[in-house]
Amino acid sequence: MSDLYDEVTSFKDALRVTAEAVEDQLLDLMADPDGPEAYVWEAMRYAVKGGKRLRAFLAMQSGHLFDVDEEAMLRVAAAVECIHAYSLVHDDLPSMDDDTLRRGRPTTHVEFGEATAVLAGDALQSLAFDILADHDTHGDPYIRCDLVSRLAQAIGGHGMVGGQMIDLEAESQELDIGAVIRLHRLKTGALIAFACQSGAIMGRASRDARHALDAFAHDLGLAFQVVDDLLDISGDAETIGKTPGKDEARGKATFVSILGAARARDQAELLANQAKRHLDLFDEKADFLRDVCSYVTERKN
Repeated sequence: MSDLYDEVTSFKDALRVTAEAVEDQLLDLMADPDGPEAYVWEAMRYAVKGGKRLRAFLAMQSGHLFDVDEEAMLRVAAAVECIHAYSLVHDDLPSMDDDTLRRGRPTTHVEFGEATAVLAGDALQSLAFDILADHDTHGDPYIRCDLVSRLAQAIGGHGMVGGQMIDLEAESQELDIGAVIRLHRLKTGALIAFACQSGAIMGRASRDARHALDAFAHDLGLAFQVVDDLLDISGDAETIGKTPGKDEARGKATFVSILGAARARDQAELLANQAKRHLDLFDEKADFLRDVCSYVTERKN
């Protein structure tokens, strides 16, 4: 493997070193600025700290499949985490889910105020595109444009934002299982899919390889959300790092409310195993991606 993983033999260690490397990259990209705007940068750094860095890990492992330069992939992984952090900051706002706890700490709007949190989320989103558009990410402008375009599609009205809209409407509507799947395919799965595709874009992968990663991301994203729904009813705030039970309290349709906890757990396992099979196209380079499938179904936060 590449330098970052030279001494790594386990999935757990690979996830840890990735998280550390990506956090260092993020903080380097958000070095302290001069001037009165420094406060929003402080809020941005607060928002990106912590977390599992699963999406960043998927991007790094996707790049590894196609021997993409590690430093370049770290930039892409950092951009993905900027988008993820922005989405969490906005998702937690009083006008959205109104959460006060995230990653075991007060949410950004609680710590910095609602207006600053909105601005921090906006700035994190723009920073992600700035990172991808920079020559240091890839020397080929067509590759950079492809990354920018794919990310914009993943997080826009037909992606993450569209999914959030459906989620807001779910408080006043009854959703069937198909609608819940669509909601999470957009809200959660679209960014996961971009992370999985990013290495293939950077490495100019074949159509078959891209298709396999798309299918992997689809099933992995749904498995992740099913487990998230299970944790919402069974987890505690200290363990999961956020307030549990909010979906049930608001009457939102979830995989658990529709399928029941036992069937939802079985569905998560089925999806994870299916996701693994989509990686049959790849050799042992995809072993850590296979490990992600087990990690997603076994996680406690």
